Amino acid sequence: MHDNLSGSSGRPDETRYHVLRLLHRNPELSQRDVARKLGVSLGTVNYCVGALVQKGWLKVVNFKNSHNKAAYMYLLTARGVEQKGRLTLKFLRLKVREYEALRAEIDQMRREAGREGR
Repeated sequence: MHDNLSGSSGRPDETRYHVLRLLHRNPELSQRDVARKLGVSLGTVNYCVGALVQKGWLKVVNFKNSHNKAAYMYLLTARGVEQKGRLTLKFLRLKVREYEALRAEIDQMRREAGREGR
């Protein structure tokens, strides 16, 4: 399996992070539900889940749902929880940098608008 899974963002780690985060909070979600919530294709989620299982970060458990149909539960392993924590810190740093850059750009635009508005 390739390690370059990516969603619409084109960032493999970001896709892994969002799938892990969502399944950690909602292990009973179907892959179709995950795809819908993340705005990515079902194929992307299927590929990502397979890669996460192969890495040992996610475990798939069969169970019977209330409609007497077979279903799956996606549980993060101890390693998966650890990796999710690392990815959380990575994306927190990234988002703070993006926020700071955006704030600087907004400040610059306000200064320019103020000069041009006089």
